[in-house]
Amino acid sequence: MSENNSIKPHGGILVNRITKVDPTGLFSITISEDLANDVENIADGIFSPLEGFLGQQDFESVVSRGRLANNLAWTIPIVLDVDEQTASKMKETGDVLLQNPQGVGVAVLHVEETYSFDKEKTVQGIYGTTDSTHPGVAKTMSMKDYLVGGKIDYIQRPEETEIRKHRLTPIQTREAFAKAGWKTICAFQTRNPPHVAHEMLQKTSITTRDGVFVNPIIGKKKSGDFVDEVIVKCYETMIKLYYPENRCILGTLHTEMKYAGPKEAIHHAIIRQN
Repeated sequence: MSENNSIKPHGGILVNRITKVDPTGLFSITISEDLANDVENIADGIFSPLEGFLGQQDFESVVSRGRLANNLAWTIPIVLDVDEQTASKMKETGDVLLQNPQGVGVAVLHVEETYSFDKEKTVQGIYGTTDSTHPGVAKTMSMKDYLVGGKIDYIQRPEETEIRKHRLTPIQTREAFAKAGWKTICAFQTRNPPHVAHEMLQKTSITTRDGVFVNPIIGKKKSGDFVDEVIVKCYETMIKLYYPENRCILGTLHTEMKYAGPKEAIHHAIIRQN
């Protein structure tokens, strides 16, 4: 919960890496849909104070103690993994165009360093297990062997789709809360359609606070989870037909679930603060 006129981003400054850099002639690599979403999250300040992918000092500090090197809490590493040959080429060229799977150049990465990392130590630090059936462990163990650190400049948003229509930036959420006249806000993280316990929590929030910000995860989840479209449709219907007018705002968070327990809970809390 926060007083609206004093919602301070994590670290004190809302990051903005949206720019008009010309990517013509740059060496380019293709990144996954989930990583493209996270690059956009960095650019919009959703991941404040991150301005790009973690360098080695920050990465190792996050894995070992859940904090950036400057001691600010940060529990989930946001990283770009590449093979050795690509890492070498990226370091050599300096500025690299990041393309999403549709071939759209979404951002320029200013490469500061490339480094190898200990995968077993990483999964133990983040997930508390090395069990390969854990989706986060399996994902990390399948990563390429080098990480690339550096700030990004975001140059092109992806094509607008039905599933992105509720995506809000931190600037937009602050504007929406101000327009609604909300002073006290409760943010609600979810990766599922609403069930009765969710309903009770949200109704309690509406009863005791000015409004509730429902912020479901849109992105890769584990097998057996609900599909994104079902989650969004359920909330659209619930807000329209069931909740009091002007007391609930829906905004989607486009990132993948890590299933990192308490560390992910802290990560999600930081995101909602931003």
